[in-house]
Amino acid sequence: MKIAEKIYLDYSGLIEHGPITIVAFGDSVTHGSVAGGEMNYETVYWNRLRKKLLQVRDYVPVNVINAGIGGITARDSLGRMEKQVLAHEPDLVIVCFGLNDVNLELEEYLEPLREIFRRCLEYGTEVIFLTPNMLNTRVDPDVEEQYREYAAKTAEMQNGGRMDTHMESAKALAESMGVPVCDCYGMWKKLSETEDVTALLANRINHPTKEMHELFAQALFEMLLPEEAEKGKAESTMWRT
Repeated sequence: MKIAEKIYLDYSGLIEHGPITIVAFGDSVTHGSVAGGEMNYETVYWNRLRKKLLQVRDYVPVNVINAGIGGITARDSLGRMEKQVLAHEPDLVIVCFGLNDVNLELEEYLEPLREIFRRCLEYGTEVIFLTPNMLNTRVDPDVEEQYREYAAKTAEMQNGGRMDTHMESAKALAESMGVPVCDCYGMWKKLSETEDVTALLANRINHPTKEMHELFAQALFEMLLPEEAEKGKAESTMWRT
């Protein structure tokens, strides 16, 4: 049963099908990392999404399992899928990898991503590939000294097209497998035409600001409940401030 149907369950339906369970499966952005070692589970995109769903109808509980780990890749996450993702019997798995995977060769990213999608589809859960934000495009003066070398590397990967190639290839893979793509990376690319996207990164490297998590949450909400998003004119501009 899709979330778009499950959110309208009545008493007997809730007894039979239980609450909505979402697993957010990814890296540091999903984990809740902001900047300076801060973790924020209130402003992270999946919590914003949970609140949006409950605003539509709060009778059916919405539980989100945070299966994000800072610094991890899709390849290194395969071994934890059973216990940390599928064991929760999710209605939806949001898959968001790429920020660390860009350091790997393309196939080292695509092969495990393919396996993640395959296992989710085989299990029967709804799955969405959420593309991440852009990397920094310059080395900002605010970047801490110990991370400046890496910031230069990530800027090169972004400006040189490596990140674009990884994201376009991952989107094509998802689409070929019938996995819906919530393309927030594409939204960031559009923003980059008129804005300094490095300034939209809390650590000025790869972690979006708390406000920018709204972009991810709203895009996911519109994908899951398009009619409700349209009905309530729910487009949020909080992330634009």
